[in-house]
Amino acid sequence: MTAPALASIESRPDATHAEMANAIRFLAIDAVEKAKSGHPGMPMGMADVATVLFSRFLKFDPADPAWPDRDRFVLSAGHGSMLLYALLHLTGHEGVTSDQLRAFRQWGSKTPGHPEYGHTPGVETTTGPLGQGIATAVGMALAERLMNARFGDDFVDHYTYVIAGDGCLMEGLSHEAISLAGHLGLGRLIVLFDDNEISIDGATALSCSDDQLARFKASGWLASRVDGHDPEAIAAAIERARNSDRPSLIACRTVIGFGAPNRQGTEKAHGAPLGTEEIARTRAALDWPHGPFEIPESVLGQWRGIGARGHAARRSWIERTRRLNVSPRSPFHDALNRNLPCGYTRAIAQIRDCFATERPNIASRQASQLVIDAIAEALPNFLGGSADLTHSNLTRAKTQQPVRPGQFEGSYIHYGVREHAMAAAMNGIALHGGFIPYGGTFLTFADYSRPAIRLAALMGIRVIHVMTHDSIGLGEDGPTHQPVEHLASLRAIPNLLVFRPADAVETAEAWDCALRSQTSPSVLCLSRQGLPTFREAGGDANRVALGAYVVVEPEGGRDVTLIATGSEVSIALHAAELLKSVSIRAAVISAPCFDLFREQPREYRAEVLGDVPRIGIEAAVEGDWARWLGDSGEFVGMTGFGASAPAEVLYREFGITADAVAKAALRCIARSKMAAA
Repeated sequence: MTAPALASIESRPDATHAEMANAIRFLAIDAVEKAKSGHPGMPMGMADVATVLFSRFLKFDPADPAWPDRDRFVLSAGHGSMLLYALLHLTGHEGVTSDQLRAFRQWGSKTPGHPEYGHTPGVETTTGPLGQGIATAVGMALAERLMNARFGDDFVDHYTYVIAGDGCLMEGLSHEAISLAGHLGLGRLIVLFDDNEISIDGATALSCSDDQLARFKASGWLASRVDGHDPEAIAAAIERARNSDRPSLIACRTVIGFGAPNRQGTEKAHGAPLGTEEIARTRAALDWPHGPFEIPESVLGQWRGIGARGHAARRSWIERTRRLNVSPRSPFHDALNRNLPCGYTRAIAQIRDCFATERPNIASRQASQLVIDAIAEALPNFLGGSADLTHSNLTRAKTQQPVRPGQFEGSYIHYGVREHAMAAAMNGIALHGGFIPYGGTFLTFADYSRPAIRLAALMGIRVIHVMTHDSIGLGEDGPTHQPVEHLASLRAIPNLLVFRPADAVETAEAWDCALRSQTSPSVLCLSRQGLPTFREAGGDANRVALGAYVVVEPEGGRDVTLIATGSEVSIALHAAELLKSVSIRAAVISAPCFDLFREQPREYRAEVLGDVPRIGIEAAVEGDWARWLGDSGEFVGMTGFGASAPAEVLYREFGITADAVAKAALRCIARSKMAAA
C-alpha cells in the first residue's frame, strides 16, 4: 500500500508558493546575517523544493516529532541548517521559536551551526560531515521496510526524504550507500539533489564531471532531473518517485543564493552572510518588504496549517493501531521500546554461566558468536550484519535469515565490502527505531567506519560494532591487517565504549554492557586466537561493567600491579606466577573497558590500581595508558607496526611476553625503592 500524498488537502488561499518559499529564504538570510556566520546559499536555492515537499507530501506532526510512522526528513547537506530550522519554526515545532532563530549558532540555542539529533526537536540525525546524511537515511529507509515486513502497512507506512548536495555525492561514502540502497530496492527512499553546480572552491566543474543520473541509474535507482524552482515539476517528480519500487534521485537544478542579485549562482553565496546591502537588494528582487525575522500573518498561518494537518494523520494512526489485536500490537511496541525483554536477561545469564563452568579456550570472536546464538531468539529486534566478513567476524546467529532485495523479513544484512556505509546505515537503523543494530568487520578497518562511529557517539545512540582480529595475534596477514593504533584512536572518541574482553565470560559481559547502553555506541574488539577462560562463576555482578577489576590479589599486599586487556591478561597472569617465584607479590587487573573504568568512583579506581608501581600490557601502541600507569609505571606493548609471521612468533619478537612483563616489573620496583631511599 502506498501512503496517500498530502497534496489534496486544502490549504489557505491567501499565500502563494513564492511567498511561502521566500519565508524560508529570508529567515535563513536574517539568521546568518545576525550570527555573522553560516550558509545562506543552500536554503535560498532549495526553498522551493522544501516548500513543495513539506506542504504537499511530508507526513509529520510538530506536536509529536517522534511519532513512529512519520516520514523521515534528512538534511544531508547539514551546512544549510537554516533551511531546516526555518521549516521547523514555520510549521510550529515547539521550542524552535523566532528567538531561537535569532540565536542561530549561539551558545545554548536550539539552532546550532549544523543539525544535531537530540538537541533540536524535529532533527532526525546529526549531519554536517558530507555524505553521512544520505548514508544514514539508507539505514532509516531499510528499517522502515524491515518493520513493515514484520508488522504491515497499518503500523509502518512512511517514506524517507533526503536533501543532499554536490559535496554529499562527491564523498566516497555516497557510492557505498547508493549501491546498497539500489541493491536492496529501497523504494521508500527519495533523494532530492541540490544540483546547483557550485562548491566552496567555485563551479563543481573544477573537480567533478560525473553524470550523477547515470551513476544512480547504474546502481538501480530511478533518476530524473527537474527545474528546482518549478513547484509543479518538483511535485510531479516526487509523486513519480513515491510510486516507484526503486529508490529515487531527483536532481533539482537550482540557483545557489536564489534572489541575491550579486551573489546568486556563485560560490560567494555559499558560506558567508550576504551583508546588509545585498540583503536589501534581495528583498527588493523577491518583493519581500518585511523586516528581519518578520513573517506575514497569511504566510505564517498557512505554514502553521501545514504543520497542524499532520495531527489528524497521527491520530488516525494511533486509532488504527489500537483497533488491532493485542497479539501484533504488543511486539510492535516492544520493538520500539528500548528496554531489553526479560527473556534476554535469562539468555545472557545462562551463556555467561556456561562459559564460567566449562571454561573454554576459544577466541573471543568465537565466544561472541555463541553469545549471539544464545540471545538472538530472546531479542526479536536484534539486527546483525557484516561487511563481507561473516565467517571471520562470526556475527550471524543460526536463527538469523538474510535480508534480500524485496525480502525484508530477515534479520541479518550482508553489507558487502562497504564498512563506512554499514556504520552509517546502522546509525540510521538505530535512529529510526525498532531494532538494535550490530555489524562486523576487522578492527584494522575501523578507520573506514570512524566518521559514522563518531557521529553515533555524538548522537548518543545504541549501535554495536563487532571488530575482530584485534591485534598482532591475527598472525600471518601482516601489518596491513594488524591493528596497533586503533584501540588508542577509538578510545579517544568521547561517549564511545571500547571493549577488549579477555576471555569468554568477559565477552558475554561486554555484550551485555553494549546492549544495556542506550546512550552510547560500543566497539567489541575481539581476538582471532584462542584465549583461556580465567573467570569463574561469581554471582550476578557484571564485572566488565566496572571497566577494570582485580583478577588476582596477592596475600600480604602488593609489590606491583599488572594491568592488561584482552589476550594479554593471560600473559599478565603468567608473569604474576613468574614474579611469585622470586617472592614478588603481583596483583593482576583486567581492564576490558577504560571508558567505564573512568566513570567509577575515585575510591574504587584507587583500590583497583593500588599505590605500587604499575605495568600495562597490551598488544597495541601505548596511547593514553600513561594515565593509568603513572610516572613510575612502564608499558609493555607495540611501538610500531606489526609483521607477517605466526602469532606466537610476533609476540616473542615484539617482546610482549610474560618474561618481558616480569622484567619490567622488577625494573619499576627497583626504581621505586631507589626513589624512596
